[in-house]
Amino acid sequence: MANERVTAGLASPGTAHAWRIAELEREVRELRRTNTLLRTYVAQRLDLDAHHDTGRPRTPATPGHAQDARHPAGERPPNRPAPHPAPAPAPAPAVVLRALGPIEAVVAGRPVDLGAPKQRALLALLASTVGRPVACDVLVEELWTGSPPPAALSSLHAYVANLRRVLEPHRAPRTPPTVLRTSGRGYLLERRSVDVDVDRFTGRAALAWQLQESGDPHGALRAFDQALALWRGPAYAEAADSAYVRPDSARLHELRLSVTEGRCAALLAAGAHEIAVADLEAFVQDHPLREYGCELLGLALYRAGRQAEALAVLRTHQRRLAQELGIDPRPALQRLQQQILHHAPSLDWHPRPRPARPAAPRVRPPVAAPL
Repeated sequence: MANERVTAGLASPGTAHAWRIAELEREVRELRRTNTLLRTYVAQRLDLDAHHDTGRPRTPATPGHAQDARHPAGERPPNRPAPHPAPAPAPAPAVVLRALGPIEAVVAGRPVDLGAPKQRALLALLASTVGRPVACDVLVEELWTGSPPPAALSSLHAYVANLRRVLEPHRAPRTPPTVLRTSGRGYLLERRSVDVDVDRFTGRAALAWQLQESGDPHGALRAFDQALALWRGPAYAEAADSAYVRPDSARLHELRLSVTEGRCAALLAAGAHEIAVADLEAFVQDHPLREYGCELLGLALYRAGRQAEALAVLRTHQRRLAQELGIDPRPALQRLQQQILHHAPSLDWHPRPRPARPAAPRVRPPVAAPL
């Protein structure tokens, strides 16, 4: 290098200028190579950090990013883990069924016409046992309430064929149905192809109680509201008189009442006493023998500064149980009445701190690569 510079210094101005251009080009090449190595090193460090922080590798760089100069394009350094392919998302259900009220179906995002009343009742019957087959004899017996006409079975098959055309409008001819399938001597709704609001209701209710137990009344209140918003009337309304769906309909009705009480308990835990009073007064009027609802109403009235009304509610409930059922209220109600009489501090509301959100992962600064 020294000899080149001496020679350049003794050379003509034109030769020196050419040498200077060549020197700059060489420096640019060196800088590009160093930049490529540095970018590759930083990408590897970030990839490894993400792998340790999240348990899975980062998404590989898009084509066109610099490759490691020591490895051909398309190959990875030996110490760099290859990314695992992301799992394919589960296919969305083809049909959304709404059974918490009059039966409704949404196919490809649009509501569809389910046809005649008995055809709708058939779908409601099948919706009460998604994933389980119902025998044709049972369907005929339930649809015609014990006195089926001679052509009842043929009519049932026609209803099934109509529903299949509605629920799978783009199914090719002579291909097996994937929503309303034949199973033995009956029919079933395929669970993988159907999303029923009954399942969403029970799921949101379970989440709400879990949040309530973990000390998050605001989150529980949102989940309770989401669960109750799914209801539009009696469950399986078109088949409400059917003995086949009556047990599940009664189960869902009881669960709905418990969710309503849970929502009011979440209101009390969140400090919304006046709102809870209004909701509970209507609830207790409709269901006067539900002791938990009465207990919540007494507590809500007391926290709202209405001690006399709280005691009146509890005493009225006590008389009703004695007159109509011949029983005493449960110990929790008796204990609440004594606590209200003595202004027990344990009845006062104390706000709970909201659960802290998880901290965002800290991004480590990139470390410069050794040159």
